[in-house]
Amino acid sequence: MSRVSAPPVIVAGGTLVAPLAASPQSPSRRAWRRFRSNRLGYVSLILFLTLFGVSLFAEVLSNDKPLVVRFEGRWYFPIVQTLPETTFGGDFPTPADYLDPFIRGNLAKPGNFALYAPNPYHYTTINYFAKEPNPAAPSAQNYLGTDDRGRDILARLLYGFRLSVFFALLVAALYTVLGVLYGSIQGYFAGWTDIAMERFTEIWSSMPILYMLIILSSLFSPNFWLLVGLLSIFGWLGIAAYVRAEFLKNRTLDYVRAARALGQSNRTIMLRHILPNSLTPVVTLIPFELAGAIGALTSLDFLGLGVPAGTPSLGELLSQGKENLYAWWISFTTFGALVVMLLLLVLVGDALRDALDPRKVLQEGAE
Repeated sequence: MSRVSAPPVIVAGGTLVAPLAASPQSPSRRAWRRFRSNRLGYVSLILFLTLFGVSLFAEVLSNDKPLVVRFEGRWYFPIVQTLPETTFGGDFPTPADYLDPFIRGNLAKPGNFALYAPNPYHYTTINYFAKEPNPAAPSAQNYLGTDDRGRDILARLLYGFRLSVFFALLVAALYTVLGVLYGSIQGYFAGWTDIAMERFTEIWSSMPILYMLIILSSLFSPNFWLLVGLLSIFGWLGIAAYVRAEFLKNRTLDYVRAARALGQSNRTIMLRHILPNSLTPVVTLIPFELAGAIGALTSLDFLGLGVPAGTPSLGELLSQGKENLYAWWISFTTFGALVVMLLLLVLVGDALRDALDPRKVLQEGAE
Protein backbone atom coordinates (compact mmCIF):
# COMPACT_ATOMS: atom_id res chain seq x y z
CA MET A 1 0.00 0.00 0.00
CA SER A 2 1.67 3.22 -1.18
CA ARG A 3 1.89 6.29 1.01
CA VAL A 4 1.52 9.84 -0.31
CA SER A 5 4.20 12.10 1.15
CA ALA A 6 3.25 15.59 2.28
CA PRO A 7 4.68 18.51 0.28
CA PRO A 8 7.64 20.41 1.76
CA VAL A 9 7.03 23.57 3.71
CA ILE A 10 8.67 26.84 2.56
CA VAL A 11 9.81 29.07 5.41
CA ALA A 12 11.45 32.50 5.47
CA GLY A 13 14.49 32.70 3.20
CA GLY A 14 13.11 30.19 0.74
CA THR A 15 14.41 27.17 2.66
CA LEU A 16 12.64 23.90 2.02
CA VAL A 17 11.87 21.98 5.18
CA ALA A 18 10.34 18.50 5.21
CA PRO A 19 7.24 18.27 7.41
CA LEU A 20 7.46 16.30 10.64
CA ALA A 21 6.06 12.79 10.26
CA ALA A 22 3.30 11.78 12.63
CA SER A 23 4.81 9.87 15.50
CA PRO A 24 3.79 6.20 15.36
CA GLN A 25 1.84 4.71 18.22
CA SER A 26 3.77 2.75 20.82
CA PRO A 27 3.45 -1.07 20.72
CA SER A 28 1.38 -1.03 23.89
CA ARG A 29 -1.08 1.48 22.42
CA ARG A 30 -1.41 -0.55 19.24
CA ALA A 31 -2.01 -3.71 21.28
CA TRP A 32 -4.65 -1.94 23.35
CA ARG A 33 -6.34 -0.70 20.15
CA ARG A 34 -6.42 -4.23 18.74
CA PHE A 35 -7.79 -5.52 22.05
CA ARG A 36 -10.60 -2.94 22.06
CA SER A 37 -11.48 -3.83 18.48
CA ASN A 38 -12.40 -7.30 19.78
CA ARG A 39 -15.78 -6.28 21.15
CA LEU A 40 -16.52 -9.61 22.83
CA GLY A 41 -13.25 -9.67 24.77
CA TYR A 42 -13.40 -5.98 25.64
CA VAL A 43 -16.98 -6.21 26.94
CA SER A 44 -16.05 -9.35 28.88
CA LEU A 45 -13.21 -7.48 30.58
CA ILE A 46 -15.55 -4.61 31.53
CA LEU A 47 -18.14 -7.04 32.90
CA PHE A 48 -15.58 -9.01 34.91
CA LEU A 49 -14.03 -5.88 36.41
CA THR A 50 -17.51 -4.56 37.20
CA LEU A 51 -18.50 -7.77 38.99
CA PHE A 52 -15.23 -7.81 40.91
CA GLY A 53 -15.63 -4.14 41.81
CA VAL A 54 -19.13 -4.81 43.12
CA SER A 55 -17.87 -7.74 45.19
CA LEU A 56 -15.31 -5.47 46.88
CA PHE A 57 -18.24 -3.71 48.56
CA ALA A 58 -19.87 -6.95 49.70
CA GLU A 59 -20.06 -5.79 53.32
CA VAL A 60 -22.11 -2.79 52.24
CA LEU A 61 -24.29 -4.62 49.72
CA SER A 62 -24.99 -7.78 51.72
CA ASN A 63 -24.93 -7.63 55.50
CA ASP A 64 -27.27 -8.53 58.33
CA LYS A 65 -26.21 -5.40 60.22
CA PRO A 66 -27.66 -1.98 59.36
CA LEU A 67 -25.23 0.48 57.87
CA VAL A 68 -26.48 3.40 59.99
CA VAL A 69 -28.93 3.52 62.91
CA ARG A 70 -30.51 6.45 64.72
CA PHE A 71 -32.14 5.25 67.90
CA GLU A 72 -33.58 7.52 70.59
CA GLY A 73 -31.61 10.50 69.34
CA ARG A 74 -28.24 8.73 69.11
CA TRP A 75 -26.40 7.56 66.00
CA TYR A 76 -24.85 4.10 65.69
CA PHE A 77 -22.90 2.33 62.96
CA PRO A 78 -23.55 -1.39 63.49
CA ILE A 79 -21.60 -2.33 60.36
CA VAL A 80 -18.39 -1.46 62.20
CA GLN A 81 -19.67 -1.78 65.79
CA THR A 82 -20.76 -4.77 67.85
CA LEU A 83 -23.70 -3.51 69.86
CA PRO A 84 -25.64 -5.42 72.52
CA GLU A 85 -29.35 -6.03 72.21
CA THR A 86 -30.00 -3.79 75.22
CA THR A 87 -28.89 -0.77 73.14
CA PHE A 88 -32.08 -1.08 71.10
CA GLY A 89 -34.51 -1.96 73.84
CA GLY A 90 -33.78 -5.67 74.16
CA ASP A 91 -33.40 -7.70 77.35
CA PHE A 92 -30.04 -9.44 76.87
CA PRO A 93 -26.46 -8.09 76.66
CA THR A 94 -25.68 -10.41 73.75
CA PRO A 95 -24.96 -8.97 70.27
CA ALA A 96 -28.11 -7.67 68.65
CA ASP A 97 -29.82 -9.81 66.02
CA TYR A 98 -31.06 -7.29 63.50
CA LEU A 99 -33.31 -9.89 61.84
CA ASP A 100 -35.27 -10.23 65.08
CA PRO A 101 -38.76 -8.77 64.50
CA PHE A 102 -38.65 -7.19 67.96
CA ILE A 103 -35.42 -5.29 67.24
CA ARG A 104 -36.65 -4.31 63.80
CA GLY A 105 -39.89 -3.06 65.32
CA ASN A 106 -38.01 -0.86 67.77
CA LEU A 107 -35.83 0.57 64.99
CA ALA A 108 -38.93 1.31 62.89
CA LYS A 109 -40.69 3.37 65.58
CA PRO A 110 -41.25 7.09 64.92
CA GLY A 111 -38.08 9.08 65.46
CA ASN A 112 -35.83 6.10 64.87
CA PHE A 113 -34.09 5.24 61.62
CA ALA A 114 -32.14 2.27 60.21
CA LEU A 115 -30.47 1.97 56.82
CA TYR A 116 -30.13 -1.69 55.83
CA ALA A 117 -28.01 -3.25 53.10
CA PRO A 118 -29.83 -4.09 49.84
CA ASN A 119 -29.48 -7.77 50.76
CA PRO A 120 -29.89 -7.92 54.55
CA TYR A 121 -27.82 -11.08 55.07
CA HIS A 122 -24.16 -11.77 55.75
CA TYR A 123 -22.63 -14.98 54.40
CA THR A 124 -22.65 -16.38 57.95
CA THR A 125 -26.21 -15.30 58.74
CA ILE A 126 -28.69 -18.02 59.60
CA ASN A 127 -32.23 -16.74 59.34
CA TYR A 128 -33.94 -18.27 62.37
CA PHE A 129 -37.11 -16.37 61.52
CA ALA A 130 -37.59 -17.90 58.06
CA LYS A 131 -41.11 -18.99 57.16
CA GLU A 132 -40.02 -22.08 55.19
CA PRO A 133 -37.78 -25.02 56.14
CA ASN A 134 -34.22 -25.08 54.83
CA PRO A 135 -33.12 -25.18 52.12
CA ALA A 136 -35.76 -22.61 51.18
CA ALA A 137 -36.63 -21.76 47.59
CA PRO A 138 -36.08 -18.25 46.18
CA SER A 139 -38.52 -15.73 47.59
CA ALA A 140 -38.90 -12.05 48.38
CA GLN A 141 -37.11 -12.74 51.66
CA ASN A 142 -34.13 -14.61 50.10
CA TYR A 143 -33.77 -13.68 46.45
CA LEU A 144 -31.82 -16.83 45.50
CA GLY A 145 -33.04 -19.02 48.33
CA THR A 146 -31.10 -20.50 51.23
CA ASP A 147 -28.76 -23.45 51.62
CA ASP A 148 -29.35 -26.44 53.87
CA ARG A 149 -28.26 -24.44 56.92
CA GLY A 150 -30.47 -21.44 56.28
CA ARG A 151 -27.75 -19.14 54.93
CA ASP A 152 -28.57 -16.77 52.11
CA ILE A 153 -27.20 -18.04 48.78
CA LEU A 154 -26.90 -14.57 47.20
CA ALA A 155 -24.68 -13.43 50.08
CA ARG A 156 -22.51 -16.54 49.85
CA LEU A 157 -22.18 -16.15 46.08
CA LEU A 158 -21.15 -12.51 46.42
CA TYR A 159 -18.54 -13.17 49.09
CA GLY A 160 -17.46 -16.41 47.43
CA PHE A 161 -16.90 -14.64 44.11
CA ARG A 162 -14.61 -12.12 45.80
CA LEU A 163 -12.70 -14.83 47.62
CA SER A 164 -12.24 -16.83 44.41
CA VAL A 165 -10.93 -13.85 42.45
CA PHE A 166 -8.53 -12.82 45.23
CA PHE A 167 -7.30 -16.39 45.44
CA ALA A 168 -6.81 -16.57 41.68
CA LEU A 169 -4.95 -13.24 41.57
CA LEU A 170 -2.53 -14.33 44.29
CA VAL A 171 -1.93 -17.73 42.72
CA ALA A 172 -1.48 -16.25 39.23
CA ALA A 173 0.99 -13.70 40.60
CA LEU A 174 3.07 -16.45 42.22
CA TYR A 175 2.73 -18.58 39.06
CA THR A 176 4.13 -15.72 37.03
CA VAL A 177 7.02 -14.84 39.34
CA LEU A 178 8.17 -18.44 39.74
CA GLY A 179 7.69 -19.29 36.07
CA VAL A 180 9.47 -16.20 34.78
CA LEU A 181 12.37 -16.64 37.22
CA TYR A 182 12.84 -20.33 36.43
CA GLY A 183 12.33 -20.05 32.67
CA SER A 184 14.58 -17.01 32.28
CA ILE A 185 17.52 -18.67 34.06
CA GLN A 186 16.99 -21.87 32.13
CA GLY A 187 16.73 -20.20 28.74
CA TYR A 188 19.42 -17.57 29.14
CA PHE A 189 22.28 -19.77 30.35
CA ALA A 190 21.23 -22.76 28.19
CA GLY A 191 23.79 -25.59 27.93
CA TRP A 192 24.06 -27.88 30.94
CA THR A 193 21.98 -25.49 33.02
CA ASP A 194 19.10 -25.89 30.60
CA ILE A 195 19.50 -29.67 30.46
CA ALA A 196 19.54 -30.10 34.25
CA MET A 197 16.60 -27.76 34.84
CA GLU A 198 14.62 -29.36 32.03
CA ARG A 199 15.04 -32.80 33.60
CA PHE A 200 13.73 -31.41 36.90
CA THR A 201 10.79 -29.85 35.06
CA GLU A 202 9.94 -33.19 33.43
CA ILE A 203 9.99 -34.97 36.80
CA TRP A 204 7.93 -32.24 38.52
CA SER A 205 5.36 -32.08 35.72
CA SER A 206 4.88 -35.87 35.75
CA MET A 207 3.40 -35.72 39.24
CA PRO A 208 -0.41 -35.99 39.41
CA ILE A 209 -1.07 -32.45 40.59
CA LEU A 210 -4.68 -32.91 41.72
CA TYR A 211 -3.85 -36.03 43.71
CA MET A 212 -0.86 -34.31 45.29
CA LEU A 213 -3.08 -31.40 46.31
CA ILE A 214 -5.63 -33.78 47.79
CA ILE A 215 -2.94 -35.63 49.76
CA LEU A 216 -1.28 -32.48 51.08
CA SER A 217 -4.64 -30.87 51.93
CA SER A 218 -5.61 -33.96 53.91
CA LEU A 219 -2.31 -33.94 55.82
CA PHE A 220 -2.49 -30.27 56.85
CA SER A 221 -5.34 -28.20 58.21
CA PRO A 222 -6.60 -26.43 55.08
CA ASN A 223 -6.63 -22.66 55.01
CA PHE A 224 -6.53 -19.93 52.39
CA TRP A 225 -2.77 -19.30 52.42
CA LEU A 226 -1.87 -22.99 52.47
CA LEU A 227 -3.93 -23.53 49.32
CA VAL A 228 -2.29 -20.54 47.65
CA GLY A 229 1.15 -22.02 48.36
CA LEU A 230 0.22 -25.56 47.29
CA LEU A 231 -1.25 -24.47 43.96
CA SER A 232 1.65 -22.10 43.29
CA ILE A 233 4.37 -24.73 43.60
CA PHE A 234 2.68 -26.86 40.93
CA GLY A 235 1.26 -24.26 38.55
CA TRP A 236 4.31 -22.38 37.28
CA LEU A 237 5.47 -25.00 34.77
CA GLY A 238 3.48 -23.69 31.81
CA ILE A 239 4.75 -20.12 32.09
CA ALA A 240 8.31 -21.36 32.66
CA ALA A 241 8.22 -23.30 29.38
CA TYR A 242 7.11 -20.25 27.38
CA VAL A 243 9.65 -17.96 29.02
CA ARG A 244 12.43 -20.50 28.43
CA ALA A 245 11.59 -20.64 24.73
CA GLU A 246 11.59 -16.85 24.45
CA PHE A 247 14.94 -16.51 26.21
CA LEU A 248 16.50 -19.24 24.08
CA LYS A 249 15.41 -17.34 20.98
CA ASN A 250 16.33 -13.84 22.11
CA ARG A 251 19.71 -14.65 23.67
CA THR A 252 21.23 -15.12 20.19
CA LEU A 253 19.94 -11.87 18.69
CA ASP A 254 22.16 -8.93 17.80
CA TYR A 255 21.00 -6.57 20.55
CA VAL A 256 21.94 -9.13 23.21
CA ARG A 257 25.33 -9.67 21.65
CA ALA A 258 25.86 -5.90 21.55
CA ALA A 259 24.95 -5.65 25.24
CA ARG A 260 27.48 -8.36 26.08
CA ALA A 261 30.13 -6.57 24.00
CA LEU A 262 29.48 -3.40 26.01
CA GLY A 263 30.25 -5.31 29.19
CA GLN A 264 26.77 -5.38 30.69
CA SER A 265 26.13 -8.02 33.33
CA ASN A 266 23.96 -11.07 32.80
CA ARG A 267 21.42 -9.71 35.26
CA THR A 268 21.13 -6.42 33.38
CA ILE A 269 20.79 -8.17 30.03
CA MET A 270 18.13 -10.51 31.34
CA LEU A 271 16.04 -7.88 33.13
CA ARG A 272 16.46 -4.85 30.89
CA HIS A 273 16.84 -6.31 27.41
CA ILE A 274 15.46 -9.84 27.07
CA LEU A 275 12.64 -9.96 29.63
CA PRO A 276 10.59 -7.02 28.23
CA ASN A 277 10.71 -8.72 24.81
CA SER A 278 9.66 -12.09 26.25
CA LEU A 279 6.54 -11.14 28.21
CA THR A 280 3.98 -11.53 25.42
CA PRO A 281 3.20 -15.22 26.11
CA VAL A 282 3.17 -14.50 29.86
CA VAL A 283 0.57 -11.75 29.52
CA THR A 284 -1.65 -13.82 27.25
CA LEU A 285 -1.59 -16.74 29.72
CA ILE A 286 -2.68 -14.74 32.79
CA PRO A 287 -6.48 -14.88 32.19
CA PHE A 288 -6.28 -18.64 31.61
CA GLU A 289 -4.18 -19.04 34.75
CA LEU A 290 -6.84 -17.13 36.69
CA ALA A 291 -9.53 -19.43 35.35
CA GLY A 292 -7.46 -22.49 36.22
CA ALA A 293 -6.86 -21.29 39.78
CA ILE A 294 -10.57 -20.64 40.30
CA GLY A 295 -11.39 -24.11 38.96
CA ALA A 296 -8.80 -25.73 41.24
CA LEU A 297 -10.11 -23.96 44.34
CA THR A 298 -13.68 -24.91 43.45
CA SER A 299 -12.67 -28.55 42.97
CA LEU A 300 -10.89 -28.74 46.32
CA ASP A 301 -13.80 -27.06 48.10
CA PHE A 302 -16.22 -29.45 46.43
CA LEU A 303 -14.21 -32.37 47.81
CA GLY A 304 -14.09 -30.79 51.27
CA LEU A 305 -10.32 -30.21 51.11
CA GLY A 306 -10.34 -26.48 50.41
CA VAL A 307 -10.96 -23.47 52.61
CA PRO A 308 -12.14 -24.02 56.20
CA ALA A 309 -15.78 -24.81 56.90
CA GLY A 310 -17.99 -21.74 56.98
CA THR A 311 -15.92 -19.79 54.47
CA PRO A 312 -18.02 -18.63 51.49
CA SER A 313 -17.08 -21.02 48.72
CA LEU A 314 -18.51 -21.88 45.31
CA GLY A 315 -17.28 -25.45 45.62
CA GLU A 316 -19.02 -25.89 48.97
CA LEU A 317 -22.28 -24.65 47.44
CA LEU A 318 -21.92 -27.13 44.57
CA SER A 319 -21.40 -29.88 47.13
CA GLN A 320 -24.59 -28.82 48.88
CA GLY A 321 -26.42 -28.90 45.55
CA LYS A 322 -25.23 -32.47 45.02
CA GLU A 323 -26.47 -33.48 48.47
CA ASN A 324 -29.82 -31.71 47.97
CA LEU A 325 -30.82 -32.45 44.39
CA TYR A 326 -34.39 -31.31 44.98
CA ALA A 327 -33.11 -27.84 45.92
CA TRP A 328 -32.35 -26.99 42.29
CA TRP A 329 -31.67 -23.31 43.07
CA ILE A 330 -28.44 -24.14 44.89
CA SER A 331 -26.77 -25.93 41.98
CA PHE A 332 -28.34 -23.74 39.30
CA THR A 333 -27.25 -20.38 40.70
CA THR A 334 -23.79 -21.56 41.77
CA PHE A 335 -23.07 -23.30 38.48
CA GLY A 336 -24.32 -20.25 36.59
CA ALA A 337 -22.04 -17.91 38.55
CA LEU A 338 -19.05 -20.19 37.99
CA VAL A 339 -19.72 -20.51 34.26
CA VAL A 340 -20.09 -16.75 33.82
CA MET A 341 -16.87 -16.09 35.74
CA LEU A 342 -14.79 -18.60 33.78
CA LEU A 343 -16.36 -17.68 30.44
CA LEU A 344 -15.51 -14.00 30.90
CA LEU A 345 -11.90 -14.84 31.75
CA VAL A 346 -11.53 -17.15 28.73
CA LEU A 347 -12.98 -14.53 26.38
CA VAL A 348 -10.60 -11.91 27.78
CA GLY A 349 -7.70 -14.33 27.30
CA ASP A 350 -8.67 -15.02 23.68
CA ALA A 351 -8.91 -11.30 22.91
CA LEU A 352 -5.60 -10.62 24.63
CA ARG A 353 -3.91 -13.40 22.68
CA ASP A 354 -5.22 -11.98 19.39
CA ALA A 355 -4.14 -8.46 20.34
CA LEU A 356 -0.55 -9.60 21.02
CA ASP A 357 -0.33 -12.01 18.07
CA PRO A 358 2.99 -11.24 16.25
CA ARG A 359 1.42 -12.04 12.89
CA LYS A 360 -1.10 -9.24 13.30
CA VAL A 361 1.66 -6.87 14.33
CA LEU A 362 3.53 -7.66 11.11
CA GLN A 363 0.35 -7.21 9.06
CA GLU A 364 -0.18 -3.76 10.53
CA GLY A 365 3.42 -2.83 9.84
CA ALA A 366 3.09 -3.88 6.21
CA GLU A 367 -0.02 -1.72 5.62
